[in-house]
Amino acid sequence: MNDYLMKDNSSVLRVALEGKRLEWEATAPEATKVIYNEGVSEVRESGILEHALQVGSKAPDFRLTNATGKEVGLSEVLEKGPVILTWYRGGWCPYCNITLRHLQQHLQEFRNAGASLIALTPELADNSLSTREKHELQFEVLSDTGNKVAKKYGIVFKLNDEVANLYKEAFDLESYNGDDSHELPLAATYVIDNEGVIRYAFLDAEYRNRAEPGDILDMLERLK
Repeated sequence: MNDYLMKDNSSVLRVALEGKRLEWEATAPEATKVIYNEGVSEVRESGILEHALQVGSKAPDFRLTNATGKEVGLSEVLEKGPVILTWYRGGWCPYCNITLRHLQQHLQEFRNAGASLIALTPELADNSLSTREKHELQFEVLSDTGNKVAKKYGIVFKLNDEVANLYKEAFDLESYNGDDSHELPLAATYVIDNEGVIRYAFLDAEYRNRAEPGDILDMLERLK
């Protein structure tokens, strides 16, 4: 019965993401749809999904500052148990915001399974703090400026010029991240065991797809 409930709960995120996608499809200009879809295809064809760290890889350690200025180290958190490590593109991304809210809703279940949840973003600390406060997130949100950690995990890609221009017109990515690299991480999620080995990896070029909480919980149960 618990397995059924986990899968049923996880589908709520999928439905919410699909609803947002359909809403966008109904209102976005056709030219914008083409540019975004071509951008996703370019990311997929770049080979990033194959070159990113996979299940069985050793997770690179890191130390980053959270939204309140405190340093958080992966190895230190792993001493307490498994870590769910997830990336979001920024508070400007509606799919990221939906996912963060759903992760928060499952936070106690993750903790009951002995795991800690850490979210990384290339946003500047002030912007990540705003996202954390807006959604009342009770897990660590770390600012990975310059995508330094994301690059160690092999999940960073560069926006093509057409997508970068659309982003600049809509919300100015450069001001959110504090650079003009036009680089973003995949919306990747890893489950790392307390020995620092990746045991679950969600990697997708389609930014509107995200790791399901139920799948994460299933893996955490297997690690017990």
